[in-house]
This record gives sequence, C-alpha cells and structure tokens, in this order.
Amino acid sequence: VQLVESGGGLVQAGGSLRISCAASGSSFGINTMAWYRQVAGKQRELVADIKVGGSTTYADSVKGRFAISRDNVKNTVDLQMNSLKPEDTAVYYCKAEINVPTIERPRNTVDAWGQGTLVTVSS
Repeated sequence: VQLVESGGGLVQAGGSLRISCAASGSSFGINTMAWYRQVAGKQRELVADIKVGGSTTYADSVKGRFAISRDNVKNTVDLQMNSLKPEDTAVYYCKAEINVPTIERPRNTVDAWGQGTLVTVSS
C-alpha cells in the first residue's frame, strides 16, 4: 500500500491550507485514516483521525480550526486547515490502518504512512 500526500506549502498566519493523501494498493479496505505532524526534535503527534463511518477525533490544539474528511471510494483523506498559526508549522504525515487479513488473523491490520508534506506558517 502506498500513501501519497500533497498540498503542503508556505502560508501566512491566519491563512488556510488543504492537504490531501491518496492511498493505493489496498485490496481489503482501510479502517481509520489520520493526520499526524512532527516538529524536528519532538515526537510525532496526532492531529486528527477519521473512522470509516465518518466519526472524527481532533487534537485540542486544532479543534475548531481544522477539519478532516475522507472519500471511502477513492481512498483519500484531506485535512482542511484554517486560521493557521506559526505553531502549526510541521511536517504532516498521513496514516492509514490497512486491512490485511490472514487465515489465522482475519482482522489483522497494518499501519501505512505517507512520506510527509511540509506546512510552514509564517508570522
């Protein structure tokens, strides 16, 4: 399975940016899809996730400003980021929980990650 992100870039504080992630190569479907971010020297943190049924979770720091959405047919997940702040600057990574069933473990899943896309918010 391959995840390809797009849409990162430079934006001024208060501006908006939309990043996208497309998954390919999954034969048995995708469960939760998520966006994480990482700043150099810090741990990767969850920004938002969305289950296949559409329920979402957001980090407190982005609630009310970011919105995650997905297309279960196209296997894509987007993150709309509004009212961006300099502290939102990070490399953003897409993650997908891929169904990889086996005879022994019919509910087996594997996490796949994208290569990351840089979002820079200038003050």
